[in-house]
Amino acid sequence: MSIITLTTDFGLEDEYAGVMKGVILSIHPGATIVDITHHIHPQDLIEAAHTIETSYKYFPSGTVHIVVVDPGVGGERPIIALEKSGHFFLAPDNGVLSLLLDDMGIDSIVHVKNNRYFLKSVSQTFHGRDIFAPVGAHMSMGVHINNLGDVIEDNHVVRLNLIKPTQSGNGITGQIISIDRFGNLITNIGGKHLENICRSSNDKPVDIRVGRKKIAGLSDNYENSKDQEPLAIVGSRGTLEIAVNKGSAQKYFMAKRGDTINVRI
Repeated sequence: MSIITLTTDFGLEDEYAGVMKGVILSIHPGATIVDITHHIHPQDLIEAAHTIETSYKYFPSGTVHIVVVDPGVGGERPIIALEKSGHFFLAPDNGVLSLLLDDMGIDSIVHVKNNRYFLKSVSQTFHGRDIFAPVGAHMSMGVHINNLGDVIEDNHVVRLNLIKPTQSGNGITGQIISIDRFGNLITNIGGKHLENICRSSNDKPVDIRVGRKKIAGLSDNYENSKDQEPLAIVGSRGTLEIAVNKGSAQKYFMAKRGDTINVRI
């Protein structure tokens, strides 16, 4: 079984995601296509980088992950393919794979140039259909990334200037990187950061501040919070999330992506 995942900012109102699947299946009818999401905010490379980094590890080894969040489509930005820990990734070289590059385990990276694996006619505005989909389909059929173009070093790949959580004294400062459909505020503050702070607190209370409002302590689950009450919890991504039980933290805190989150003892 060959699995191909798709992560894009195309949405589902237009035909773009469906047409990409049609191209893939025309080349590899036996492929299994999984939508991670098509609702990355338009051109939001940071959100896409976090989404693919937290998602790919739940798929079998050998999966091909296609990421198309591509503000520079039709320009001179290259396309890259990389192999990491048995997984294969295909994306524009615009930093969207930055978090994968920051981890160990990169086996090979190439600039995708071999148009033998493209569609015959390549649009300037829809490389998802004309390059990413057919190349990904061929990869899922066993075409190795070294056949796609020239091998490059990872220091030649574009990286985003991602803001990472900073720890100073008895506190951590991070930011909201995405907001899910429930209105939960997903941050870049990892559970391990919180463990370190809590361990050093000597049972002193930990406050999580969103703007001028604060939440006292971390919750183990939603059940222990009252309806419409805000809570802080380590979510399924392994990072700090701010939620409102049976409500929207986005509305409660009037929050937006990029806002600062402070954890203090």
